[in-house]
Amino acid sequence: MQPATSQNLPEGFLEACAAILGPARVLTDAQARAPYEVDFWQAITGRAAAVLRPRTTEEVAAVVALAARHKVAVVPQGGNTGLVGGGIPDASGRQVVLSLSGLDRVRSVDPSGEWLIAEAGCTLAAVQAAAEAAGRLFPLSLGSEGTCQIGGNLAANAGGVNVIRYGMAKELVLGLEVVLADGRIWEGLRTLRKDNTGYDLKQLFLGSEGSLGIITAASLRLCARPRERVTVFAALPAPETAVSLLRHAKDRFAELISSFELMAGGCVDAAVAHLEGVRHPLETRAPWYVLAEFAWSLPEGLAAATEAWLGDALEAGLLLDATIAASEAQRAMLWRMREEMSPAMRREGKIIRNDISVPVGSIPELIARGEALLRSLVPDGRLLPFGHVGDGNLHFNILLPMAIQDLEPLRERVQHAVCDLVQALGGSISAEHGIGRLKQAELAERKSPIELELMRRVKQALDPDNILNPGVILAP
Repeated sequence: MQPATSQNLPEGFLEACAAILGPARVLTDAQARAPYEVDFWQAITGRAAAVLRPRTTEEVAAVVALAARHKVAVVPQGGNTGLVGGGIPDASGRQVVLSLSGLDRVRSVDPSGEWLIAEAGCTLAAVQAAAEAAGRLFPLSLGSEGTCQIGGNLAANAGGVNVIRYGMAKELVLGLEVVLADGRIWEGLRTLRKDNTGYDLKQLFLGSEGSLGIITAASLRLCARPRERVTVFAALPAPETAVSLLRHAKDRFAELISSFELMAGGCVDAAVAHLEGVRHPLETRAPWYVLAEFAWSLPEGLAAATEAWLGDALEAGLLLDATIAASEAQRAMLWRMREEMSPAMRREGKIIRNDISVPVGSIPELIARGEALLRSLVPDGRLLPFGHVGDGNLHFNILLPMAIQDLEPLRERVQHAVCDLVQALGGSISAEHGIGRLKQAELAERKSPIELELMRRVKQALDPDNILNPGVILAP
């Protein structure tokens, strides 16, 4: 443990942490703390008094109990891939970051019962690999799956590309192990599909961004692995056509649809221009594209059915052109193009991001009104949305010239206007990224008084001293 850099913590606190964790796992040096104090896009920064790195649930519990006695605020952090600052400390230098990366074991797997138990620090890719090794599928899939951790995924109730078929992260959870604000451990790692014995306590912690308790392990639901999977890339004239094509696909394939992603043409162009090894999948150029995937557990027949469906959709005027991935390499390229669009777009300018959702049928109106809004607020900007049209969730990205100045005030004005638009359409100001520190004010303005009161009552009941991630979700 390096010497403390500030006097912001109670006397003896860091020494007690070092006695629990070992001196090497208490970081106070500014350079060692730095990676934990800034978000993935290096847009949200804070300052921690220290970073604590436990390796077991018992160590987490001991540190949290110590923090509770000393009234020290604790900020849980997973893979630090969040986009709303939920795992970043504030600027006070009085909070400690609790990194869950050391809790990285898959404790057990039951292929017959279709569940596994993984600790919070396991990367999503590691959980997927453990399921695959057991002949099963863990269907949560995100672009950051090699880095993001399952504890953070659950704390944020992550979505991803397979929500249309398998649901959000919370729908894949059978049980949780949680360290409470006083340091006690709730042992809730049940593996039952049916357990109707009162309040479903695990749902309190899923999506709470570490503000009600710290998830240290989870029982996760597994699914059958698909034997045949078909990936389609299609060119479309308009967002309205995408909604019609989705309905057409549901009529034909229903629950076999795993993903249905909409991308503006400019998003695809940026990916092709800036991602090595990515080429445009079609000769036809269009203003909009859809990347869809269908899967089932039968060995064959789906590819032929998909080809027939594409022929019918083309005849009905629902698409301009389409292709089916002919190999796993082509499929991987299509998904890399989709998942790395944000870094590619960042090469072309500055980006104002917004993760929102509306009813699927309202997506065309959202985009049309969003473009009109952009012309009035940022004439030099380009609206380049992409995302999960199958569940109504778009990443409403606005690309600005690289030379633009004073981005933060502009971002706040644009975000507020977009949230107004989303609310008018009956949508949500955060679909899958959470609230964090970025959208607290918008949440406070748009939630009903009774909803805010109930949320504050829950917070007060579970964390009366406000030591767990204070300032996240609920504004002070």
